[in-house]
Amino acid sequence: MTNRTRAQERIDEIDVSPTTLLADIEALKAELETARRQTDEYVALLQRERAEFANYRRRTAEERERELGLAGEDLIRKVLAIADDFDRAIDARPTELASNSWAEGVAAIDRKLRALLESEGVSLVVASPGTTFDPRQHEAIANVPGTGRPEGEIVEEVRRGYRLRDRVLRPALVAVAQGEPATAAPAAVQEAAPQATSQATSNVTPEPLND
Repeated sequence: MTNRTRAQERIDEIDVSPTTLLADIEALKAELETARRQTDEYVALLQRERAEFANYRRRTAEERERELGLAGEDLIRKVLAIADDFDRAIDARPTELASNSWAEGVAAIDRKLRALLESEGVSLVVASPGTTFDPRQHEAIANVPGTGRPEGEIVEEVRRGYRLRDRVLRPALVAVAQGEPATAAPAAVQEAAPQATSQATSNVTPEPLND
């Protein structure tokens, strides 16, 4: 009796019939398709995770920028309050201090402050007398009658307004011309009109009717 090795015995045990081979091939194809689907799912999941992370980073950056912007606006508003104090001090400067070195130093500080604001994108709202009132940029605190100006025209700028780049940071406080009411006819003229009409009617002599 010929001695057979273990390897030969295992080979003999393998079913190499066409039917078995086809079944094995189909099974391998099914496993490959399953593996491909899982791979596609994993890739899609990874892409979604990356997209969500990118959106999270973008939102976080936008929120941080918005918060910094709000903080910057709050600081600018506080600086504008100081600028208002400079405006009042310079406007109230006595004429005898026109050439005073101390007063000129205060004016120089004011100019530096204005330059700092301009470097941050802050500009003045146009609200000089004669400018048409615009509720988006101006805030009316008084209506002034008898100015001879058209209704809605700015008569005086009470407090400066400022823009921060493309939007109004603080509206200008202004006094606006009030339109004059329509002039009514004097009472004496109103009373005389119906009297004159009745007199003219009474002076008319009726013509005789022809027979």
